[in-house]
Amino acid sequence: MKSINTFWNWFQDNHHTIKNIINETPKNQKHIAFWINKNLSYYCKEIDFLIVFPKNGNSKPEFIITANGNSEYFNQVITLVDNAPLLKSWKFTAFIQVTVEINKIMDGLDQPYIFQDITLKISELKFKLLKYNEHCGKLDIIIFLKNYNVLCDTKTATQAIYIILQELLGEKSLFQNINFIQLAQLPKNEEALIHLYELQYYLDTFR
Repeated sequence: MKSINTFWNWFQDNHHTIKNIINETPKNQKHIAFWINKNLSYYCKEIDFLIVFPKNGNSKPEFIITANGNSEYFNQVITLVDNAPLLKSWKFTAFIQVTVEINKIMDGLDQPYIFQDITLKISELKFKLLKYNEHCGKLDIIIFLKNYNVLCDTKTATQAIYIILQELLGEKSLFQNINFIQLAQLPKNEEALIHLYELQYYLDTFR
């Protein structure tokens, strides 16, 4: 508990500086992020953080603690957030949560995700089940991309899909339900495929 209190005491002493990180120069942003990571690592080196600033200036910025999908450190994330201080100017959250607006995606009005030279829209992605892995109780799925043949099997494409899935399902649900993901080119005949934005509904009915 001492290391938990040590981190939150440090955070409270510096929370005004952290909150202002969005207004700092890139050099100062890196400096502030370095010290957040440094102090967080004293508690657990395997967890990370995200700061989400609201579009509405009257809302609180959100400090998200993430295990980067590693279930071995889920308890450390939960314990840390459970012991977060009560600060009127901050919201503390365990794990990356669902952030997408399904209705917009269904209408094809979702904003594209841009990762280096890769651009993806959730509304254009589809999937199908490969198999149910009885050993771990999770699903193996294949996700189809429009331009996968152009992208080839790049590391960036795989990372991009995992980020999208975290925003669709939430960090915890993704790593509790999905075991393996394969990427492939979207075929001409899509009748047997399911829209990726329906994945959570599919998981709910599958169980």
